[in-house]
Amino acid sequence: MDFLIPSFSDIFDIIIISFLLYGLLVFMKKTTGIELFSLLVLVLLLYFLAIIFNWNMILSLMRGLQSYWILAIIIIYHGEIKSLLSDLSKSKNILALFKNPIKMTFNPILDAITVFSETKTGALLVFEKNQKLDNFIATGDVIDAKISSKLLLSIFNRSTILHDGAVIIRGDRLYAAKVVLPLTQNEDFGKSFGTRHLAAIGITEVSDAFCLVVSEQTGRISFTKDQNIYLDLSIEEIFQMLTDEAKQ
Repeated sequence: MDFLIPSFSDIFDIIIISFLLYGLLVFMKKTTGIELFSLLVLVLLLYFLAIIFNWNMILSLMRGLQSYWILAIIIIYHGEIKSLLSDLSKSKNILALFKNPIKMTFNPILDAITVFSETKTGALLVFEKNQKLDNFIATGDVIDAKISSKLLLSIFNRSTILHDGAVIIRGDRLYAAKVVLPLTQNEDFGKSFGTRHLAAIGITEVSDAFCLVVSEQTGRISFTKDQNIYLDLSIEEIFQMLTDEAKQ
């Protein structure tokens, strides 16, 4: 019957469990989230001590609960989690992290470019980067409006006074229209392209901007950057290029 006689370690094990359960119930009624976090740290410390000193009852209890620790944390911190989610829902900056600003900005542009290509409507869109294009913006008309496909289609409609020239995209705003751009100084380009394409190349020679061009003759879409021009691109290729630029 010696196996029924508890050892000193067993007695100590039972006492710790009793005080732990009682203290946990009292503690959870009164404490804040930070104090509860401290308790969890102490419980983990106790777990490691139980392994070292072979406190079987504590180990059995903790191993039995280990499958539910995530649920326990959610229950214990439900107030703090609710408060955090409430704060996140009120923060526009945080919510922006869960959206795709690149796709949101470029979708109306891609929609308009698709129509321009299908209808052979000439268009020139300049995307401002780090270097401000204020000197060129001064040659046109400031719009400073949210980008939309309808706005772009209206601007480049042949019957409007704004269609002749370029639009400047600044961030997520269509900032200016009817802008006059410098033509490229590279004579090799002059032999192959019209004024709209020469201007699209020219602005990349004097700034870090990049451009989209739609040919009025063929409806083909081109992309200019760093004094280079990439011809006859698909909408998928354009989206990838715009996405790559936005990440830089």
